[in-house]
Amino acid sequence: MANILMYTSAVCPYCINAERLLASKGVTEINKVRIDLQPERREEMMQKTGRRTVPQIYIDDRHIGGFDDLRALDLAGGLDPLLA
Repeated sequence: MANILMYTSAVCPYCINAERLLASKGVTEINKVRIDLQPERREEMMQKTGRRTVPQIYIDDRHIGGFDDLRALDLAGGLDPLLA
């Protein structure tokens, strides 16, 4: 299984949807970086991704983007091969 890293916060509906989508694909472990609990990690996220919003999702070392990007990747058939 691929290594999933997600920058997230506690009250983010898009984060919850991303977790649900990944769970539906059989993902059982997500390495979460809670930027609401570790604000210094938000700066890290912004430098790495160029984005300010959560979630920001990585599969292995590939930046996928947010939930909309993850869903589009899934609909295009590109998510399953990355998770395998």
